[in-house]
Amino acid sequence: MSFTLTGSLPHRLSFQFQVPLVTIPKSSCNSIKVMTMATSINNDGDTSNPRKNIPHVLTVAGSDSGAGAGIQADLKACGALGVYCSTVITAVTAQNTIGVQGVHPVPESFVYEQLTSVLSDMQVDVVKTGMLPSIGVVKLLCQSLKEFPVQALVVDPVMISTSGDILADPSILIAFREELLPMADIVTPNLKEASALLGGMQLETIADMCSAAKSIHKLGPRCVLVKGGDLPAPVDAIDIFFDGEHCHELRASRIKTHNTHGTGCTLASCIAAELAKGSLMLPAVQVAKHFVETALDYSKDIEIGSGPQGPFDHFSKLRRSIYNSSVRRGFDPNDLLLYAITDSGMNKKWTRSITDAVKAAIEGGATIVQLREKDADTREFVELAKSCVEICRAHGVPLLINDRVDVALACNADGVHVGQSDMSPRIVRALLGSEKIIGVSCKTPEQALQAWADGADYIGCGGVFPTSTKANNITIGLSGLKTVCSASKLPVVAIGGINNGNARSVMEIGTPNLRGVAVVSALFDREFVSSETRKLHSVLMDVVSNK
Repeated sequence: MSFTLTGSLPHRLSFQFQVPLVTIPKSSCNSIKVMTMATSINNDGDTSNPRKNIPHVLTVAGSDSGAGAGIQADLKACGALGVYCSTVITAVTAQNTIGVQGVHPVPESFVYEQLTSVLSDMQVDVVKTGMLPSIGVVKLLCQSLKEFPVQALVVDPVMISTSGDILADPSILIAFREELLPMADIVTPNLKEASALLGGMQLETIADMCSAAKSIHKLGPRCVLVKGGDLPAPVDAIDIFFDGEHCHELRASRIKTHNTHGTGCTLASCIAAELAKGSLMLPAVQVAKHFVETALDYSKDIEIGSGPQGPFDHFSKLRRSIYNSSVRRGFDPNDLLLYAITDSGMNKKWTRSITDAVKAAIEGGATIVQLREKDADTREFVELAKSCVEICRAHGVPLLINDRVDVALACNADGVHVGQSDMSPRIVRALLGSEKIIGVSCKTPEQALQAWADGADYIGCGGVFPTSTKANNITIGLSGLKTVCSASKLPVVAIGGINNGNARSVMEIGTPNLRGVAVVSALFDREFVSSETRKLHSVLMDVVSNK
C-alpha cells in the first residue's frame, strides 16, 4: 500500500485507503500535485491485483437540453481530457441556441441524495459546481463536502446564462460569499458574475479585473480566475488569474464565432479534470484555456440550431486524429529529453542530406527534431522540410522549424522555435494556431516569464557552455541555467555546448522543469549520428531513471 505526494496540498485533501484517514492542511494556491496508486484488496486479503484509480470529477450543475452547456458540457470536457465524470443534477432546463425557455429545479432533498450516493462510494477527486439554483442546494453541497472531503473544489458561479437568462435566485449570492467560496480552491466568474459577487462593481479594464480578482480572493477562495471574454478587445481574449500573491494576465487568441455556448462550463470542467490528474493550479488553468481556444477555433463555422449562440465541438481533437492521421498529439514536455537540432554546414561537411541526418538522429533516440537551415532557398527548404515531416511523423517524433513560420506552415510542421530577435511568440501563435508547438530562446528570468505570457510552450535556455555553432553567444553556465529554470513557468530545454561528457551535470542541477538537452555539434558534427545520439540518449535516460 503506497501513495506519493509531491508538493504541498489543499486544505481539504483526504485519502481513504485501508488505513486511517489523513487530512492535509491548507496551503498555497499553485500547490496541488497528487499522484496516487491504490491497491485493490479482496475479501481474502489478496493484494496481488493492483489497480490504478482513474481521475474522477463530480460535476454538480444543471442539465442543458441543448447539450451546449451545463452537465452535458462538463461530461464532454472531462471525457475529452481522459477523466471520469459523475453528475449531480440540480435543475433541468429547456434551452436551445435561442435561449432558455424553462428551468425546473430538482428538489433539494433529491440533490442531497445524489451527492451522498456518489461521494460516499466513488472516490471523487475534484468537485466542480455550475448552476446551484437555491441557497438550500449550496448549504447541502457544503455539508456534503465536509462529510466527504475531496482534493479540490472548482466553483463556476453560474447565475446568468450566456444568452442573458436568469438561472439562479439573486439571494444565492449570500450563500456563495459566506459558505461556498471559503471552501473553493478556485472560482471562475465572468465579468458579470464577478460584478455580482462584488455588489455591482464595474469591470471595464484589465486593471479592473485584477482588482476584482483580489477582492473576490478576500471572500475565501484560494485562487480566482476572472474571465475577460466579454471585455472589448480587438485581438486577444484576456483572463486574470490571481493566486493570492500575483495577478497573472493570461492571453489567448480571440476566435471570431457565434458558437460560444458553454465556454464557461467547459473551462471550469477542464480545470477540474487537470487537477484530478494531479496538475498544479496555474498549469491546469492554462491547459483549460488552450482546450477551449482549440475547440472554438475548430468549431467556429459549424451550424447547430438557428439561434444567435451555438454550441461548440468538445471532441475536435479526437475528430482530427480520426480523420487526419497526420495531425500529431499536443505538446508533451517529455519530448524535450533529447532535442536534436540539425545544422546545414555540418551536414555538408559530412556529405549527408538533411533527411539522412534526421533519420539517423531518430534511430538513435532523438525525441524531438528542429530543422535549422540557413543555406537553402525557401522553395528547397520547404521540400526538404516536407520530407523530414514524413520521417518524423512515421516515428511519432515532433518536428519544429527554426525561425521560419512560413516554412512551418507550408510543410505542416509541428511548430516553430524563435529567438529573442525573431517574431514574437504571440504573433507566431496567431499565425500557426493553438495546436502547434512554440519554443523561445531565453537567457534571463525576465525573458522566460515573457515567453510564458506570450503563449510559448517551452523555452530553450543557454548557451550553457561555449559553442561554435553561434558567434558571440554569451554563456550563462549551470548557475545561470538554474536561475532561469527556477523562474520559468514553462518546461525548459538546455542548449549550448552540451555533449556526452557534460549532459549529466546539466540534467542534475535540481530543477524539475528542466526536461532535457538540445544538441547540435555533439550529434551532427560526427561521422555516425545514430551512434552518438544513442550514447547521449543512454546518459539522459540514466539520469531520468535515477531521479
